[in-house]
Amino acid sequence: MAIKFQYNKTSLTSLGKQLKVRQNALPTLKNKESALRSSVQEAKAESERLAAELEASLQRYDYLAALWNEFDPGLIRIVDVDLGITKVAGVKTPRVDNIQFEVQPINVFVKPAWFADGVEILKELSRLGIESEIFEQRRQILEYNRKKTTQKVNLYEKVQIPGYKEAIRKIKRYMEDEENLSKASSKIVKTRHAEEEEQEASAL
Repeated sequence: MAIKFQYNKTSLTSLGKQLKVRQNALPTLKNKESALRSSVQEAKAESERLAAELEASLQRYDYLAALWNEFDPGLIRIVDVDLGITKVAGVKTPRVDNIQFEVQPINVFVKPAWFADGVEILKELSRLGIESEIFEQRRQILEYNRKKTTQKVNLYEKVQIPGYKEAIRKIKRYMEDEENLSKASSKIVKTRHAEEEEQEASAL
């Protein structure tokens, strides 16, 4: 990225301010990047833990497989999933606040006694599946923001800060050269004046 500038004091001041802003922001951005990186890993680990717990629960209830054919699926349904917002390293991410189930009354005289346990089992399996999915969404959001932050860190560190430093160096060098030329030309003019005065004096 080419830094646009002019060879004058105004441009030098402006570039100096912009350089300072980026130099001050860089440590904060690096800290954010580091926090996001570890948060991505945490969200991934939690999503995988919940998915593994769901798989283990399914295997644990495998012995009921034959009985599930008798179960009435209309007894329970998910009405709504209440999601909240959790800020992780300054990024808004979803969390599960509550899962609303609608459970139909079970007629214990008609339905098998284990149906009540079946409803609780389905609640737990649903919770594990939903929470695992939400943690995966959190991981994706955090990963997207981490990539954006990494890009900004690289832009500041590898492109803009060196670019502004180089532009400032060029302006300073140019202004020094201009000052030296001005001094040199002033000296030449003075010397010429002195010589002319000497010639005039000797002619009298």
